[in-house]
Amino acid sequence: MFKEVAEILQIIDASNCDEVVLELEGIKLAVRRDTSHSQGESRSLETPVTELTQTAAPSAPQTGKKPPTAEASTASGVPVRSPMVGSFYRRPAPDKPPFVEVGSKVKQGDTLCLIDVMKLYTTITATHAGTINEIAADDGDLVEFDQLLFVISAD
Repeated sequence: MFKEVAEILQIIDASNCDEVVLELEGIKLAVRRDTSHSQGESRSLETPVTELTQTAAPSAPQTGKKPPTAEASTASGVPVRSPMVGSFYRRPAPDKPPFVEVGSKVKQGDTLCLIDVMKLYTTITATHAGTINEIAADDGDLVEFDQLLFVISAD
Protein backbone atom coordinates (compact mmCIF):
# COMPACT_ATOMS: atom_id res chain seq x y z
CA MET A 1 0.00 0.00 0.00
CA PHE A 2 2.78 2.48 0.85
CA LYS A 3 4.29 2.00 -2.61
CA GLU A 4 1.00 3.09 -4.15
CA VAL A 5 0.83 6.10 -1.80
CA ALA A 6 4.37 7.12 -2.79
CA GLU A 7 3.44 6.83 -6.48
CA ILE A 8 0.30 8.93 -5.92
CA LEU A 9 2.38 11.59 -4.13
CA GLN A 10 4.83 11.73 -7.05
CA ILE A 11 1.97 12.18 -9.54
CA ILE A 12 0.39 14.90 -7.40
CA ASP A 13 3.76 16.64 -6.96
CA ALA A 14 4.18 16.77 -10.74
CA SER A 15 0.67 18.20 -11.20
CA ASN A 16 -0.77 21.67 -10.64
CA CYS A 17 -3.34 20.44 -8.08
CA ASP A 18 -3.44 22.30 -4.78
CA GLU A 19 -5.50 19.65 -2.98
CA VAL A 20 -6.43 16.01 -3.58
CA VAL A 21 -8.57 13.77 -1.38
CA LEU A 22 -8.69 10.05 -2.21
CA GLU A 23 -10.70 7.46 -0.28
CA LEU A 24 -10.45 3.76 -1.16
CA GLU A 25 -11.09 0.58 0.83
CA GLY A 26 -11.27 2.34 4.19
CA ILE A 27 -8.15 4.46 3.63
CA LYS A 28 -8.37 8.22 3.20
CA LEU A 29 -5.44 10.19 1.72
CA ALA A 30 -5.56 13.99 1.78
CA VAL A 31 -2.76 16.01 0.18
CA ARG A 32 -2.62 19.81 0.31
CA ARG A 33 0.13 21.97 -1.10
CA ASP A 34 1.69 24.67 1.03
CA THR A 35 0.41 27.63 -0.97
CA SER A 36 2.47 30.15 1.01
CA HIS A 37 5.34 29.69 -1.50
CA SER A 38 5.48 32.07 -4.45
CA GLN A 39 4.35 30.63 -7.80
CA GLY A 40 7.84 30.89 -9.27
CA GLU A 41 9.43 28.63 -6.67
CA SER A 42 10.01 25.01 -7.53
CA ARG A 43 8.29 22.45 -5.35
CA SER A 44 9.53 19.10 -4.14
CA LEU A 45 7.97 16.16 -2.33
CA GLU A 46 8.76 18.06 0.88
CA THR A 47 6.15 20.68 -0.07
CA PRO A 48 2.89 18.70 0.19
CA VAL A 49 1.29 18.30 3.57
CA THR A 50 -0.03 14.77 3.60
CA GLU A 51 -2.57 13.15 5.90
CA LEU A 52 -3.21 9.42 5.73
CA THR A 53 -5.97 8.06 7.91
CA GLN A 54 -7.66 4.71 8.20
CA THR A 55 -11.42 5.20 8.16
CA ALA A 56 -13.19 1.83 8.25
CA ALA A 57 -10.61 -0.88 8.80
CA PRO A 58 -10.07 -2.76 12.05
CA SER A 59 -7.89 -1.06 14.63
CA ALA A 60 -4.21 -1.94 14.85
CA PRO A 61 -3.10 -4.30 17.61
CA GLN A 62 -2.01 -2.71 20.86
CA THR A 63 1.77 -2.51 21.31
CA GLY A 64 1.85 -1.44 24.93
CA LYS A 65 3.24 1.99 23.95
CA LYS A 66 1.36 5.11 24.85
CA PRO A 67 -0.15 6.83 21.79
CA PRO A 68 1.42 10.16 20.83
CA THR A 69 -0.25 13.03 22.58
CA ALA A 70 -0.84 16.58 21.56
CA GLU A 71 -0.67 17.57 25.24
CA ALA A 72 3.09 17.06 25.44
CA SER A 73 4.78 19.94 27.19
CA THR A 74 5.15 22.85 24.78
CA ALA A 75 5.04 25.59 27.40
CA SER A 76 8.84 25.60 27.31
CA GLY A 77 9.07 26.39 23.58
CA VAL A 78 7.71 26.09 20.07
CA PRO A 79 6.59 22.63 18.95
CA VAL A 80 7.88 21.00 15.75
CA ARG A 81 5.29 18.51 14.49
CA SER A 82 5.39 15.76 11.90
CA PRO A 83 3.98 16.83 8.52
CA MET A 84 3.26 13.20 7.60
CA VAL A 85 2.99 9.58 8.68
CA GLY A 86 6.32 7.74 8.45
CA SER A 87 9.39 6.41 10.24
CA PHE A 88 11.26 8.95 12.37
CA TYR A 89 15.06 8.98 12.14
CA ARG A 90 17.30 11.18 14.30
CA ARG A 91 20.44 10.23 12.31
CA PRO A 92 21.44 10.58 8.64
CA ALA A 93 22.69 6.93 8.77
CA PRO A 94 22.82 4.23 11.46
CA ASP A 95 26.56 4.75 12.01
CA LYS A 96 26.32 8.57 12.20
CA PRO A 97 25.56 10.77 15.25
CA PRO A 98 22.06 12.26 15.69
CA PHE A 99 21.33 15.58 13.98
CA VAL A 100 20.44 17.14 17.36
CA GLU A 101 20.30 16.26 21.06
CA VAL A 102 18.43 17.87 23.95
CA GLY A 103 20.38 21.07 24.65
CA SER A 104 21.64 21.47 21.06
CA LYS A 105 21.60 25.01 19.69
CA VAL A 106 19.93 25.24 16.26
CA LYS A 107 19.50 27.92 13.64
CA GLN A 108 16.44 28.29 11.44
CA GLY A 109 16.74 25.74 8.65
CA ASP A 110 19.04 23.32 10.53
CA THR A 111 18.13 19.66 10.01
CA LEU A 112 16.41 18.07 13.02
CA CYS A 113 15.46 14.64 11.67
CA LEU A 114 14.32 12.62 8.66
CA ILE A 115 10.92 11.02 8.08
CA ASP A 116 10.88 7.99 5.78
CA VAL A 117 7.84 7.03 3.75
CA MET A 118 8.70 4.07 1.51
CA LYS A 119 12.34 5.16 1.15
CA LEU A 120 11.32 8.74 0.30
CA TYR A 121 13.06 10.78 3.01
CA THR A 122 11.72 14.15 4.06
CA THR A 123 14.07 16.46 5.96
CA ILE A 124 12.45 18.19 8.93
CA THR A 125 14.16 21.50 9.72
CA ALA A 126 14.09 23.97 12.59
CA THR A 127 11.44 26.64 12.12
CA HIS A 128 13.48 29.15 14.12
CA ALA A 129 16.70 29.51 16.10
CA GLY A 130 16.83 28.22 19.65
CA THR A 131 17.69 25.31 21.90
CA ILE A 132 16.23 21.79 21.66
CA ASN A 133 14.29 21.36 24.92
CA GLU A 134 12.57 18.07 24.12
CA ILE A 135 12.78 15.21 21.64
CA ALA A 136 9.38 13.52 21.73
CA ALA A 137 10.00 10.52 19.42
CA ASP A 138 12.52 7.69 19.48
CA ASP A 139 14.77 6.79 16.58
CA GLY A 140 12.97 4.37 14.26
CA ASP A 141 9.48 5.06 15.68
CA LEU A 142 6.48 5.29 13.40
CA VAL A 143 5.15 8.84 13.77
CA GLU A 144 1.72 10.14 12.89
CA PHE A 145 0.59 13.27 11.09
CA ASP A 146 0.85 16.29 13.44
CA GLN A 147 2.64 14.29 16.16
CA LEU A 148 4.97 16.31 18.35
CA LEU A 149 8.62 15.64 17.41
CA PHE A 150 10.64 18.43 19.08
CA VAL A 151 10.22 21.47 21.30
CA ILE A 152 12.56 24.38 20.56
CA SER A 153 12.94 27.26 22.99
CA ALA A 154 13.78 30.68 21.65
CA ASP A 155 17.19 31.94 22.76
